[in-house]
Amino acid sequence: MRLRRVEHVELTGGMRVDELMRSYARAGVLGAGALGKACDILEEMVTGDATVFLGIAGCVVAGGMRRVLTELIRMGAVDAVVTNGASVVHDVIEALGGEHYAGSFCAGDAELHEQGIGRMGNVYTKMESFTAFEDYMQGLLRGMSEQQRSNLSIRELLSEIGASLEDRNSFLRAAHEMEVPVFSPAITDSMLGLQLFFFSQTGTLVLNAVKDMREMAQLVIEAERVGALLLGGGVPKHYILGACLLRGGIDYGIQVTLDREEAGSLSGAKLEEGISWGKTARHARVVSVTGDVTLVLPLLVASLMERMRWREGTG
Repeated sequence: MRLRRVEHVELTGGMRVDELMRSYARAGVLGAGALGKACDILEEMVTGDATVFLGIAGCVVAGGMRRVLTELIRMGAVDAVVTNGASVVHDVIEALGGEHYAGSFCAGDAELHEQGIGRMGNVYTKMESFTAFEDYMQGLLRGMSEQQRSNLSIRELLSEIGASLEDRNSFLRAAHEMEVPVFSPAITDSMLGLQLFFFSQTGTLVLNAVKDMREMAQLVIEAERVGALLLGGGVPKHYILGACLLRGGIDYGIQVTLDREEAGSLSGAKLEEGISWGKTARHARVVSVTGDVTLVLPLLVASLMERMRWREGTG
């Protein structure tokens, strides 16, 4: 067995983020090595011929990563997004002028409830923001024609939402402007799903999720290569990997998660496990970064931005 020496991370004054990430890659061990490898894989799949899918799960938008996601989309690094319903809701809430607040993991939850505050870990949101969200969604749906609402894909609905938002920091707005499709297969499992149900009690609304799968399949089948940047697991991760069964699996994959594989859940499964299902190609370059998305994502994107600037000769 040939051994490779660990190159120790060396810090210098004025060091760029990408210089630190390359130093992590040279060290090549433990969490730093995984993050450094993830930066290399992200650069390769974004600047190469891969169709890149971004999977968003968990509390990413409310947790302060909204503008990072938007920048990733606007810089042309993403070809399609698969997200949970909560990220859509919290993106719209901020676009409507609502806010999220830094709180505590050790909160008095009964007291928060009395004050009209909901908690996601140590992220707070005011319940009054959902009143504005309800008014917005009901108005948006009423403004669509009955014919359009009678056979509406989730992607089409999210495109309508993105087009209606004026906030340039919205990832839905950015996706609409960049013509990046946004899918949310479990969208009814969110406050948005509740609004869709309310509207359906008096108006025509047929949400056709199969139309989304047809569009997703077309993206996968027509791709030269497929890359996946998976922020968390759950439905977004599986929707992307499941679609890639149609072509023998992903060619590149980066997973950022705090879940563990011992429970047998998809969220904690290493991407290599997907080889057994045909969701990950045998030749694929993949890495799993164990960490909080809010720590890891800004480093990944900042590194990519610097590398792309150097490629364009503007760094």
